[in-house]
Amino acid sequence: MRALPVGEDALLVEVASGEEAQALHAELLRRRAEGSLTVREIVPAARTVLLDGLDDPVRRAAELTASGVPSAPPRARASVELPVRYDGPDLAEVAAHWGVAEREVARIHAGTAFTVAFCGFAPGFGYLTGLPARYGLPRRATPRTAVPAGAVALAGPYTGVYPRSSPGGWQLIGTTDAVLWDHAREPAALLSPGTRVRFVPVEDA
Repeated sequence: MRALPVGEDALLVEVASGEEAQALHAELLRRRAEGSLTVREIVPAARTVLLDGLDDPVRRAAELTASGVPSAPPRARASVELPVRYDGPDLAEVAAHWGVAEREVARIHAGTAFTVAFCGFAPGFGYLTGLPARYGLPRRATPRTAVPAGAVALAGPYTGVYPRSSPGGWQLIGTTDAVLWDHAREPAALLSPGTRVRFVPVEDA
């Protein structure tokens, strides 16, 4: 673990893996909730956690590096089910890469318990972990100029759902009608770090 100062009142904590980042994020949220940590924002990423608005960055850096990464896995804070039609244009390519039939891609994906590791790229976009490493996928060689909202996609070790139409290079395997981001909703984001996610296959009527 390495704690790097960011400005006058923030720290960027680097760890060795996404699993460690998730565990550290959960532990820092726990400390803030119990009152032993005063901080404005705690923002996880792939292998870092940013603490912004710390009361004493120097002391906190020493405490964090001394205590190390918590060994207990993070506990999911909520559970969300997303209905999905496995009708994506890259389904055949994904099946070929995995060495399975297209229907098996749907079975594997829907049978996986996902967790939102962190959010980014666009408001409401969560990076979901859970698929075994053997199902990791490269991004498309040529990104699409427009991916529709609701597209369920894979890239590297992650699953994601595009909250709005945007360019993107992930492999598209399905579609959901779930609204990932709604500024009139509280909270606006359907998914947040630590949320447990299940994809539920549906058929078109």
